Amino acid sequence: MRFGYAIVYVSDVVQAVDFYERAFGFSRAFVHESGDFAQLDTGGTALAFTSHRLGAKAVPVPYAALDPAMPPAGLEFTFITDDVAGAYTRAVAAGATALTEPHDTAWGQVVSYVRDPYGVLVGIASPVAGS
Repeated sequence: MRFGYAIVYVSDVVQAVDFYERAFGFSRAFVHESGDFAQLDTGGTALAFTSHRLGAKAVPVPYAALDPAMPPAGLEFTFITDDVAGAYTRAVAAGATALTEPHDTAWGQVVSYVRDPYGVLVGIASPVAGS
């Protein structure tokens, strides 16, 4: 078993990919010609986006769409970088909502938080010391 994808269901897949490219510097690995599915090259696990249209067909049960006006869902994407402050600034400039500026933690990381335009909670963090 391995973790293959984290998939976010969004109203506009191409717009989501554009945002993640600008905000976090990821590159497109695949965009389906229909515009209903795309994935980014993020390292070992792909970050993908699926349209609500395709999600309604593919997921066997109804799901709650993310809503940036509501508190974030109980999950987080954390992106690791040596330049947390620079990545935080870039994400906010690209349209992310600033939540917590970069700060030191008791366990030795520098961490910040933003929300993407769809409401996903995104942590931007330095590597854990010793990892």
